Amino acid sequence: MNDQPLQTVVLDPATEASLRSVGHISYALHAIVAVGAVLPMAQISVLLLLVAFVLDLVKRDAAVGSWQQSHFRWRIRSVVIAAIAYALTAPLWLLLIAPGWIAWGVISLWFLYRVLRGWLALNDRRAMPA
Repeated sequence: MNDQPLQTVVLDPATEASLRSVGHISYALHAIVAVGAVLPMAQISVLLLLVAFVLDLVKRDAAVGSWQQSHFRWRIRSVVIAAIAYALTAPLWLLLIAPGWIAWGVISLWFLYRVLRGWLALNDRRAMPA
């Protein structure tokens, strides 16, 4: 996949720095959630996921038209897809622990891949694909 070209809107340096800080915080929270999802007693990670999700929803309008808009879209989509996948596979924990652990492990690896890919692109000031 090719990264989409940079958008035409250039943010002022303070806004860009602020949004990059939000991005780093959000990606860090996402990474904690991805790892915490497969660890026993890591239910706090759900709260971190909600914090990151709300943070992205609140701040995304400030990035409209810039390359950072793609990162907000990337993170929001990642959370929604992962949340749906976790919810759909949650009943596996009731059947047997192993299938639930395997399913959540696979989802967490996919989520961690998206977090790392996005975080590296944010660090390099590159847009994410649509």
